[in-house]
Amino acid sequence: MESIRELYHIGNGPSSSHSIGPRLAADLFRQRYPDVSRYRVTLYGSLAATGKGHMTDSAIYSAFQPKPTEIVWKPDEVLPLHPNGMMFEPIGEEGISQGSWKVYSIGGGTLKDEDGFIKYPQTYDLDSMSAIQLYCSQRGLSFWEFVEQAEGPSIWEYLEHVREVMCAAIDRGIHAEGVLPGGLGVSRKAWAFYRKYKISGDNFITEGRLPAYALAVAEESASGGKIVTAPTCGSSGVVPAVLHYIKENIDCREDTILRALATAGLIGNLIKTNASISGAEVGCQGEIGAACSMAAGAATQLLGGTIRQVEYAAEMGLEHHLGLTCDPVEGLVQIPCIERNVFAASRAISCANFALFSDGTHRVSFDAVVEVMHQTGHDLPSLYRETSTGGLAKSYLFPPASGS
Repeated sequence: MESIRELYHIGNGPSSSHSIGPRLAADLFRQRYPDVSRYRVTLYGSLAATGKGHMTDSAIYSAFQPKPTEIVWKPDEVLPLHPNGMMFEPIGEEGISQGSWKVYSIGGGTLKDEDGFIKYPQTYDLDSMSAIQLYCSQRGLSFWEFVEQAEGPSIWEYLEHVREVMCAAIDRGIHAEGVLPGGLGVSRKAWAFYRKYKISGDNFITEGRLPAYALAVAEESASGGKIVTAPTCGSSGVVPAVLHYIKENIDCREDTILRALATAGLIGNLIKTNASISGAEVGCQGEIGAACSMAAGAATQLLGGTIRQVEYAAEMGLEHHLGLTCDPVEGLVQIPCIERNVFAASRAISCANFALFSDGTHRVSFDAVVEVMHQTGHDLPSLYRETSTGGLAKSYLFPPASGS
């Protein structure tokens, strides 16, 4: 299993698989072929179907500029390894391709080609929750201590940077106003939630602050702002909101937040390794469901839970998002994506509280739910897997123009 550095990517939204991943692939390809006249990039499957709404073309153009770049869109053709396939070609002066590279953006900004994963080596020997839980129980370890053993002490410096970017996204988002780009006319709501929480009574302080933080990051991602994939751009508001909310409520130290981030990363890594965090592969259950699972486990640890209770909360966070479709309107990471971050953050807190009131005993294991999620995702028709051809994407009607 890979390093959690590969789960927590730092980059610009709106999509980890559709903008961060393709941009990284384009950067790598340009390093291989720096001296050609121009480039051609063919996008397949979900990348082609929703790439314009997810700013895939903009990400690729920015990597290759000022050299001319042709993008070919093939939404009805899917390459064998993943729905998010790309083919890069260097084009010489005579207009002939000088080679090709097929690569896949498999979710969370991670790249994979026929030879395997692109960036990070395998870091963890254990790749199931049950095995890790047994290992930790026998040695009296917490999940974050297991992460530190596998990753080394340098992981804390990286997670500190991750935390800084998360907090900065919250701060920008709760003060930004206006309409998000893309043409849907979706206005930012985080600033309004935050202001109302500041001037309202105790009830809205409880009910308004967590949504404000989740909205802030999700809206920053949707506008192309700098965020952390946790585990994806589309679900990037859940973990930061939950951690920020709990830190303010119980005034915990910053190092305990970083330890919670480590545990959340471990949970997300297990989902990514044994199933998928790609909406194009398994629907939004792999994005929002995974984010809720990560946040629920992290919250349980912060609130004093045992590793059994952490596992239980993570299991519930994923279980109760099973079957969630990925059907973004106009291919934009806005409707229903932004609001889903709010409700997943709230559910993560509920899962943590439920697990803490229990002794951690339950019938369905985290590993079993991950397996079910993976199968459920593959059973979903492609129109519900980030192609914007079904569900809300198909039924949504734009409001009539003024005066019509």
